[in-house]
Amino acid sequence: QVQLVESGGGLVQAGGSLRLSCAASGSIFSINVMGWYRQAPGKQREFVARITSGGSTNYADSVKGRFTITRDNAKSTVSLQMNSLKPEDTAVYYCYVESRAMYWGHGTQVTVSS
Repeated sequence: QVQLVESGGGLVQAGGSLRLSCAASGSIFSINVMGWYRQAPGKQREFVARITSGGSTNYADSVKGRFTITRDNAKSTVSLQMNSLKPEDTAVYYCYVESRAMYWGHGTQVTVSS
């Protein structure tokens, strides 16, 4: 089992920045991929970014060039630096990890005002 705790959400004006963090605990030795999804009101959960244990990254087209995902393997944390935020980035952001199974955090709200 892996437990995930997110932090760093909040309210920001368009063009601003936020940094999300996620700390993993439990069976962390088996974690391969760490990343983020988001879910806006009335929409399906969508992929945002992921990073492997080796540091390879993938991003959704909608956030490329604006968001940066990083990972600290020693601390079992993953962070998402979000710059140039847009109102359409408003969503609940969920941290996830892939190990023997997929585990999810409870989510953190990000609201971008226009």
